[in-house]
Amino acid sequence: MLFLLGSLATFTLMDAVAKYLVTRYHPAQLIWARFAINLALVALVYRGSFLPRLRTRQPLAQAARGVMQVITIVLFFVAIRHIGLAEADALFDINPILITLGAALFLGERIGPRRIAGIVIAFLGALVILRPGVGAFEPAAALAFASAFSYAAGNLLTRVVRTDPLATSLIWSALVGTVLSSIALPFVWKEVAIADFPIFLALGVLGSAGQALVVRAFSLSEASTLAPFGYFSLIFASLWGFLFFGQLPDVWTVAGALVIVGAGLYVWYRERKSAE
Repeated sequence: MLFLLGSLATFTLMDAVAKYLVTRYHPAQLIWARFAINLALVALVYRGSFLPRLRTRQPLAQAARGVMQVITIVLFFVAIRHIGLAEADALFDINPILITLGAALFLGERIGPRRIAGIVIAFLGALVILRPGVGAFEPAAALAFASAFSYAAGNLLTRVVRTDPLATSLIWSALVGTVLSSIALPFVWKEVAIADFPIFLALGVLGSAGQALVVRAFSLSEASTLAPFGYFSLIFASLWGFLFFGQLPDVWTVAGALVIVGAGLYVWYRERKSAE
């Protein structure tokens, strides 16, 4: 749980850094920097054993996990270019429910009727935030919502490859992300101002730390057990959004987030009681 909370704090802080930079640089350039710095760090940490640690008995799962991570960051970085950090994270916070559902469907973890009901209620909460069909609907919000699905898929794959060492998963994530983001880089590159170099570095360091923590968390515990604690990301995102951008979530975002969080925590509590 502590590893997961640490990852949420660092990932949401990384998102705040990205939101600051995305007004001046293309999201694809930020994504490349995040993964390239990540790759440089893991190469430095595991120098001398980089290639041996790259070996895995599950290359397809590791590659798919890396792809899901890239998709998540692309969708979320584009979304926060247009909407507030707390609003984007409130929609993203549907992911614990999706992880719980996916763990039952694909990993064989137990799911009961209360969890199914919780999934339905959580989706209703997301609709409250999205408000499709009304003038307040922001298309970028749908991207934040979609990123929750790819994030959930990535975390389930993290659970699948848990038999691989932490170093192997970190190297594969950094390598896949760097290769994929490098394809777009020549088309979006903009010279980085000297004053922005430390901020770009922070983007990569935070992403690396968050990834290490989340891999460790999902290697130690079942996905469905950790899922409810994912809602703490909304607290962190709201904190960074207020401190750095003076943004607070609107009433619809708060209402929808409460529905999502309430549904998830209730389902988790009832299922835990049933298991006792």
